[in-house]
Parts: sequence; C-alpha cells; structure tokens
Amino acid sequence: MLDLSRRPRRNRRTENIRRMLRETKISVDDLVMPLFVCEGERIREPISSMPGIYRLSKDEILKECKELYQLRIPAIVLFPVIPETKKDPFAKESFNTEGLYPSTIKMIKQELPELTIITDVAMDPYSSDGHDGLVKNGEILNDETLEILGKMALVQAKAGADIIAPSDMMDGRVKYLRKILDQEGFTNVGILSYTAKYASSFYGPFRDALDSSPRFGDKKTYQMDPANLREALLELELDIEEGADIVMVKPGLPYLDVLREFSLKSRVPVAVYNVSGEYSMLKAASMQGWLDYEKTVMEVMLSFKRAGADIILTYHAKEIAQWLSKN
Repeated sequence: MLDLSRRPRRNRRTENIRRMLRETKISVDDLVMPLFVCEGERIREPISSMPGIYRLSKDEILKECKELYQLRIPAIVLFPVIPETKKDPFAKESFNTEGLYPSTIKMIKQELPELTIITDVAMDPYSSDGHDGLVKNGEILNDETLEILGKMALVQAKAGADIIAPSDMMDGRVKYLRKILDQEGFTNVGILSYTAKYASSFYGPFRDALDSSPRFGDKKTYQMDPANLREALLELELDIEEGADIVMVKPGLPYLDVLREFSLKSRVPVAVYNVSGEYSMLKAASMQGWLDYEKTVMEVMLSFKRAGADIILTYHAKEIAQWLSKN
C-alpha cells in the first residue's frame, strides 16, 4: 500500500459526503428567465433556432410569468418583437407609452407585483437599421443615441420596470441613464449594465427571435472584440463609477475568464448571460441523443457560479427550476 498523507478520494466516497462538501451550488434564486413578447392574442410561436422557446403574446406571457413565479424564479428579462411596419431609424416606437412593451410591463406588474422585471434598453428591436445606435452616413452615433435611450428608459420605468438593462454598449450610457432616472424621480430603478458585451457569433438565434439583425455591416464598432480582456476591465471600472448596480458579461461560456476577473474586481453583483447560441447548442445535441441534457445544463450553470456569477440569465431557467423542485 502506498504511504500517502492525503487521499482526496476519501471526500468523494459516497453521495452524501460529496453533497455535504460540494463547494458550488445552484439555486433558483440565481436565475433570470428571458422572454419574448409579440403582438396579438393566444400566440405561442416556436422559435425554430431555439427549441422550447417561444414568441408569446401578452396573454401567453402572463401565463408564463405566473408559472415562473410559482417556480420561485425571482426575475424575468423581457424583449419585444416589433413588426417591421413600426420600425424607423429613430426607434420612435420604443418611447410609445401605449406600445407593446410598456403595456406588457404594466400588465405583468399589476398581476405579479413581486416578480422582478428587467427591461432591455437598446435601439435594435425598434430600429429599421437593426443597430443598437442611431445611424448617420453608415456610422453609429454615440452621444446622439443616448438621448433616445433616455426616453426609452423613462417609458420603461414609468411602466413599472424594476431594473433597466442597457445592452447598447454606447460610451457613457450608464451615467446618462442614471441621471435621467434620478431627475424624474426613479431613484429606486436599478441599472444592470451589459458591461462586457462581446461582438459574438453566439447571438444568431436571438436575432432570429426578434428579427433584429443589422441591415448592414456588423456591431464591431460598439460591441467588444472577443480577443480583449483588459478592455472589459476598463468597461467594468467605468460602469461602476457611472452608477451601475449590477454588471454583466455576455456571452457566458466563451468568456468564463472575463467573468472570473469581474467577480474578483467588482464592487457590485456580477451577472452572466447564457446566450441563445449556447442554449441552442445543448438543445440540438441533446435532441440528437449526443448529450444528457439535464446533466450538461447543470454542469454549465456550475461553471458560471464557480467563475463567480451572482446572477445567471438563461433560457434554461424554467427547466432548471423544475428540476430543482423535483430534487
């Protein structure tokens, strides 16, 4: 027999020992469920590139939110599917107080006041150009975009948003939005900033869901270069200085190193967005019988928590909550 002072396998010997000593655990409290709302009634339209995820009309969204609330999921993040006829270069529909998005927020808050609603602040769902900023002569304008984002954020706050989430990656938007919200009396509305949003190839199914792909070019002048980490830490420093309540890394799996750095350096909670492409990969592989879906999903969630995420935005949220409730 070997003379070993340490035998780490002793702590792995039985399921109860492993469970007792487990360092990282997933809770329903960690989860935020993204939802897509569309116009109409009794609509539950499958998104072909995201099996199990749907575009939902307001009545169906409310049903879904009630199910999520029963599963004790604390929050949703809501995205609007805007018809092409309502899109224009200035995203005017985004500050229509009677539009699809604010009316959905109001409805959910009236029925489920305790459910936390996170709202998306960006032009691309409403823009005929499909970009997150105002376009002029092929250039994405930064400072001029902030005024539009401010109007959008106020409409969302007035409708009942608990937390607004600017996903545009314009410089200075956190400071600008915090000032606008505070001036209008919405000091209790939080800001979850898409702090390190990379120009990723993993967003394709999401853009299918919203039909929000850019009509020309790409988003590389405002979303981050996937090769950069120091730049992400600069964005982190700026967002915290400007008043972000929560910072986020997006996507998740290819950027676990960035997430880890954020968790070590951030003075505010850190979120990660497990994006559509990451979701669809596991779904597709499991549908082919190549992976055990539940086990691989939970392994991915553990990787986010182990890297330091406080909050996980994931399309798996409802399924995870169901699995946790059974176990």
